[in-house]
Amino acid sequence: MKLNELLNGYSHQVLQGDTGTVISAAPTFDAHRVTPGSLYFAVPGHREGGPEGAARAVALGAAGVLLEGADAAVATHGVCVVRVPDTRVAASVVASRYYGEPGRAMDVVAVTGTNGKTSVSYMVESVLRIAEGARVGVIGTSGSRIGDVRVPMPRSVLTTPESPDLQYLLGYMRDRATGSVVLEATSMALLTHRVDDAHIDVGVFTNLTQDHLDDHGSMENYGNAKLRLFQGLCRRAVVNADDPMGATIQRLMPGAATTYALDAAADYRASDVVMDASGSRFTLHHQGRTYPAAIPVPGRFSVSNALATVAACHLLGHDLETLVGALRLMPPVPGRFERQVTPGGTSVIVDYAHSPDSLEKILTAIRGFATGRIITVFGCGGDRDTTKRAAMGEIAGRLSDLCVLTSDNPRTESPEAILDQIVPGVVATGTPFERIADRRRAIASALAVAGPDDIVLVAGKGSEPHQIIGDKLIPFSDMTVVRQLTQEAAEVPAAMFALGS
Repeated sequence: MKLNELLNGYSHQVLQGDTGTVISAAPTFDAHRVTPGSLYFAVPGHREGGPEGAARAVALGAAGVLLEGADAAVATHGVCVVRVPDTRVAASVVASRYYGEPGRAMDVVAVTGTNGKTSVSYMVESVLRIAEGARVGVIGTSGSRIGDVRVPMPRSVLTTPESPDLQYLLGYMRDRATGSVVLEATSMALLTHRVDDAHIDVGVFTNLTQDHLDDHGSMENYGNAKLRLFQGLCRRAVVNADDPMGATIQRLMPGAATTYALDAAADYRASDVVMDASGSRFTLHHQGRTYPAAIPVPGRFSVSNALATVAACHLLGHDLETLVGALRLMPPVPGRFERQVTPGGTSVIVDYAHSPDSLEKILTAIRGFATGRIITVFGCGGDRDTTKRAAMGEIAGRLSDLCVLTSDNPRTESPEAILDQIVPGVVATGTPFERIADRRRAIASALAVAGPDDIVLVAGKGSEPHQIIGDKLIPFSDMTVVRQLTQEAAEVPAAMFALGS
């Protein structure tokens, strides 16, 4: 497409060249990913390029550059240079048009909230596949895929991709006959316009609790970022009426907001919740009818996620009774209350809980069925909100019998310094604890002291396939490590027996 067609109707000023220039290759923020014919967005402060990367982009063959301010270095290269009010907003518009506005061709569900985004996304995909054999795309924490087939993309730590990549993914999925897409919309993605032109049919709000204050500065700012999804970015909303933010969203979208709840009055409500280690059972209420329901995940928070899932899929036109039946057959969500039982009878649970609220919810759920001790292995992410560290220590100490403090994703912070900030919270509870910065050793220590009826919770990373140490992604999977350590422990007695014989 021609650049002037991509920018049609969006305010811009031509600094150099002709906007009749044809953009024939993928638009990008990343100067290193430019190919001949690309459009380069010189986004201020972007780590993969920014204005400083414009000269490199042009050298690699960029046909045009969009920037927020004049750049003399770019003006010497002879390509089309256009100034726009906001490169991120322009990127969303342009990328959507370049790929043919793919969101319009599919049912798009976007899930936002502090906790539950990945679980609800996975549940939406699962019930649609089980209920109707639907072809569903997923974009989120665990990467992007259509069904079980991953979409090849450059490695990234972003849950919600930048708008050029997001639009590429939507186009890729559309071109492969994907009928529905569910994506996780983080607060920073909403704040930085990554999903502005995704043409979202249903926006789902799960909850708002303390997290990401390092990015937003205050809970008010954090909440306002989440609210962007419901200020013109989605046609209909599914909101948690048990969370105070739910009422705000209903006011923003009068007549277009559907509610769900465990405790409050709502369009979709659960009662008679019963849970054990294998999952949760409940009664779903909607428009005067009741439906017996079950999911293979314990916890009231899991029931809440199931209600959000059913409500969103029902709004898309799928049969409610069929959806509820599919919940029962849904496979467990990877890295969310994922269970493994060791040969010695210890239950190990791997979960993504990495905020005070999510850690308290999962430990409360475990406490509800535990018959032995609860041993919690956890840490806190580096370069992130430091105010939650002691709070998470207190929660873990209060609801566990033993804590093993370790590294999460330390990033550029000292792992020991992070542990220093967690320790006061645990100490205040009087619960015994160890501190072992090496995550593999920490998990091994917990498994070594766990008995047959004990439960070991490994919290914080869920299904993440890596640790972020410094600026490197180091391969690391909590569940893989649990299985390796369990296997090693089983082999030691066998080896000893062989030697003794």
